[in-house]
Formats: sequence, C-alpha cells, structure tokens
Amino acid sequence: MKKIIVTACAAALLCVVLAFTSAACLGDKPSAEELSRKIGKVENGLVELDLASLKYAHPEKRMTLSERMVHYKVPGVSIAVIENDRVEWMKSYGVLNIESNTPVTTESLFEAASTTKLLTGAIVLRLAERGLLDLDRDVNAYLKSWKVPDSEFTRDEKVTLRRILTHQSGINRPDGGFSEAEGSTPTLLQILKGEHPAQNQPAAVEYVPGSKWQYSNMGYLVIQQVVEDILGKSFADVAREAVFKPLGMKSSTLVYPLTAEDQKRESVPHDEEGKAREPGMSPAAVAHAGLMTTPSDLALLTIELIRAYQGRSSRIISQAMARQMFRRELDINISGFSAGEGTGVILRGEGNNVSFLHPGGNAPGATSWLEGVPETGQGIIIMTNGAMGDVLSLEILYPLIEEYRWPTGQWLAQK
Repeated sequence: MKKIIVTACAAALLCVVLAFTSAACLGDKPSAEELSRKIGKVENGLVELDLASLKYAHPEKRMTLSERMVHYKVPGVSIAVIENDRVEWMKSYGVLNIESNTPVTTESLFEAASTTKLLTGAIVLRLAERGLLDLDRDVNAYLKSWKVPDSEFTRDEKVTLRRILTHQSGINRPDGGFSEAEGSTPTLLQILKGEHPAQNQPAAVEYVPGSKWQYSNMGYLVIQQVVEDILGKSFADVAREAVFKPLGMKSSTLVYPLTAEDQKRESVPHDEEGKAREPGMSPAAVAHAGLMTTPSDLALLTIELIRAYQGRSSRIISQAMARQMFRRELDINISGFSAGEGTGVILRGEGNNVSFLHPGGNAPGATSWLEGVPETGQGIIIMTNGAMGDVLSLEILYPLIEEYRWPTGQWLAQK
C-alpha cells in the first residue's frame, strides 16, 4: 500500500506567527545597494525557534539562512518579497534534490500544499460573484455525481460553501490522510466515497454544520467536485482559465504528474532526515493541496488580491468580494493564540494591521508560507522542499519583519 498524506502546517508552529500584527511602512523603490543590504539582513539575521517553548530563543544571536538549512536538513528554499504592491526581490537557495544537486532557481517548481486553499477560495468567490454559486446554499443542490451523505447532523443545518471555506462544515478531516492501493490512481469520486483503490475514510459530516471550527482537507475536495459538476470541466482547467492565465502565472498548474519539461525544474520533497522521497501528490484530488508553482507566481496572486481589496483591480474578484474574503467570519484559538478565519484564509491582527495568510505542508517533505497585508501592499512567500521547512520559514520571518519594520505587536513577547 502506498500512503499519501497531505497535512496543514503544524498547528503548534502556526500559533507562533498568529500573534504577529502584520503591517508595514511603504517607501520608494530601493537602490541596488539598499536592496542588497535588505536581503543580507534577512539572510544573516535568522533567530532560532525553540520547539519546546515555541518562542524565539536568543534573538541577540543571529544565524545565516544557509546554516539553518543545514540544521533542519532542508535542501532548497525559494523566497519572494512583496513591497508596494510589487515583487521587490526574489531569491533561491540550495538544491532541488540532494541526490542530483541540481540548484534551485527562482523558476523552480514547489508544492504549495495547503496554500492551494487560498487559490480555491478565490475561485469559489469568483464563481459566486458571477451568480454560478451561492455561498450559503446546501452544496447538495450543486452536486450531481455524488452527494454529501445526509445524517442526524444535517437534519437542520446544511453543508455550504461558506462553511467549508471557513472550516465549519462538519466534514471529516480525515486525520489519517489519504491513501491508495500501490500502483493505483483513484478518482476524486473514489476518494470522496472512500472506495477502492482509495483507502481513506469516505467524506462524512461528523458534527452539526456551523457549530464548531475544524480544519478539513476533505471539505475542499467537496468544493472541487461542486465546481467540476457545475462547470463540466476539471478543477485544473478552471484554475488555469480563471486565475493563472489572467494573472500571467505561467509556472502554476494543478495537473500532476508534471510535463517532462517541467519535471526538470521540480523540487523533490525531503523527509526530516533530509532524504529525498517520492512526491505524494494526487493526480485527482487537487483543490486542497495540489498546486505546483513558484513563489513569484504566488506573489502575483497575492498582489492581485491586495489590489482587489484596495479597489485597484478586479481581474479575479471585485473589491467587495475581496473584502468579504478578508472579513473575519469567526474567531479561532490555536494553542492559546487568537486568530481569525476568513473565507479561505487565516487572518491575524485587526483593522489596518490585518494580514491574510495560508501555510501549507505536504508529506513527505514540502512546505509553503504565503502572507499578504491588504492595507499596505506587502507580503512574503517562502517555499521549501524539506519536512522542517515550516520551522525554517518562521525563522526567516523574524529578520524579514524586523528589517521591513512590520509592527511587532505581541510577536516580540515570543522572544
């Protein structure tokens, strides 16, 4: 049996950054010398994250990115930094595969993992804005090839797109991930039904929709089936036509395996020991964690959502829909830290200091971090091909937020 597990970034690590208050100071485009200085400050200013206490240990002691990559056995990293609604710099480090030593470039493809959910959220809101979907309607009204099973939990409250996007649908996670028989490729319907050759639990509602928050990958696969049923085309085609092509995201795809040409720039996942492993990507189930892309492409999506929020663009969604996306639907608490759940995004901070973010982590070893500040036009995308890349990303954030003068808020209390 081949095991495929797709997970969100570890909740305990996520809660560290949920205490940040994210905003930034705008300025003119830096000179080459100033930009070099900024990048150097980030590359040489990492602060250790103590995993036992989930606090930044000894901020007076700075380490280099290369040192921490070795420490965490993360072979490759790619970064894009957004300032003033544009990519201010992007840079790559390390190798795609520890066995081949092919260097990472800014064009290298990484697994976006659960950061894919931001893309899925934007697609759903786009379709809702065009009248093709209603966020508050029972999803079974749209599903044709399969239905969410009725149960005692759905007698009065129904599974809706809004509830799925905000992780309040009651749909199971599933905690055991997704698995399949060796050598097989289950369809999306087989995964939803939990039928051979899929070996996961079937999609089911396990508590009253709207009654609690529970992160669910399976819920996003229900969204995928809804979109495919109402449009009669693959979710990958919908993403390409609705988002990738309009924004010029030429290195983004939900089709896997990659083409022979793209495989040459594909990063290989590495486990916690730094060993290269086969990717655990599913060709059929993609809306939750199936995006292959680059930080620069994700930056284009981040910038577009920021501009939509500011009323300066509507290529994907309008200002009203962007503000709905970044509106706090409910408060969530992760290990004692307060955050908000937007529509397809996690929110932290309040008012003009709010930021939207979505981390991602795919087994056996790939991570992604995306964050944007809609009021100020700043953001960061960090992608890695190592299982400990989530921790490394948090260590990269410390000098970046410090150098770009993002307000510290409660974050400094984590020292």
